[in-house]
Amino acid sequence: MLALLIGALATGVVGCEDTTSGSPTVGSSTTAAQALFNPCTGIPDEALRAAGVDPATEEPGIAGVRQSGWEICNWEGSRYFVSVFSTARTVSEFEKKPGNVDFRDVTVAGRAGRQFKVEGASKDLLCDVVFPAHQGVIQLRVSNKASINSVEEPCTSLSRVGGAIVPVFPQ
Repeated sequence: MLALLIGALATGVVGCEDTTSGSPTVGSSTTAAQALFNPCTGIPDEALRAAGVDPATEEPGIAGVRQSGWEICNWEGSRYFVSVFSTARTVSEFEKKPGNVDFRDVTVAGRAGRQFKVEGASKDLLCDVVFPAHQGVIQLRVSNKASINSVEEPCTSLSRVGGAIVPVFPQ
């Protein structure tokens, strides 16, 4: 399951990076990257507990590895993982990325966003919403645990999780 989650997280992050002559580029300066919302420090423990995840399970980056141009934090609950990504990218860039499918407008905790799925083996386990923000976007992902039977549809879980977490996201 961890390999599936890491692969899904990497797909969402690495696939959005620009490339020039085969080398990944951030598309923003170091100063801009430092100004990104950091979900590991910006989401209070009370909000995480209300979202159904344990704050003590916090893991920054992807498998603990920081990603240039992104602030990422992950937490584990009994039935799902929650990941929050912060980047200077735009909603349009997410919509144009091959593999991101089934976009639709949603409102979570009173905030408008674009819900989507990522094609592949984990498509039915994951749900993502990107919220426009002054810095670019904040992305919320719920990943159902593959080992759990009778899991709730991940977008239904995301709506509930978002009710606790989205209010602390920067505009």
